[in-house]
Amino acid sequence: MTPEEFIKANATLIAPPLVPEIKLHLATEVVTLWRATEDELAKIGVPPPYWAFAWAGGQALARYVLDNPERVAGKRVLDIGAGSGLVALAAAQAGAATVLAADIDAFACAAIRLNAAANNCAIAVTQDDLIGAPASWDVILVGDLFYERPLAERLLAWLQPLGIPALLGDPGRNYFPAAQVEKLAHYSVQTTRDLEDREIRETGVYRLLCGD
Repeated sequence: MTPEEFIKANATLIAPPLVPEIKLHLATEVVTLWRATEDELAKIGVPPPYWAFAWAGGQALARYVLDNPERVAGKRVLDIGAGSGLVALAAAQAGAATVLAADIDAFACAAIRLNAAANNCAIAVTQDDLIGAPASWDVILVGDLFYERPLAERLLAWLQPLGIPALLGDPGRNYFPAAQVEKLAHYSVQTTRDLEDREIRETGVYRLLCGD
């Protein structure tokens, strides 16, 4: 089974609550899909299906980009750790000159391509790990990636010296750099107790402050 076939068989094309303008291939039965993925993992090495959920930080950041298109309009945009591609799609709809969605998970990349086609958006997709790469973008978007320490530390060590705007969406994950950001917006994001510890996540959008 190809990644595209797996996604089509296990996800439904629906809009996340905070971003009704964009449809994504998402899990409607969270536990069912996660177990299906675990079964596939034993056979063909499928990673956890992070691409199948519209995480709170990504929803908030996508909403902010759509409501503030001047942040990305006419610019070269990178969505790092793109997952479903929600934030990348929002940037494309907001008028970005180019959008690159990067995720090291092949299934996420397949989902992003399917989601881009479903929304008639032209975005590039890469499975390369771009953390640490030289900057060739005008804006970097980071939706809900501060959930584990090693990833958070790598991101900050890369982003802060770059000297280009980085916008972050985060619902208060453990390793979010709260002392190193400027808050731009706040959203109450509907989620599910299958994924989170509450049904509404209070979520912020932030600008990362550059390191000295």
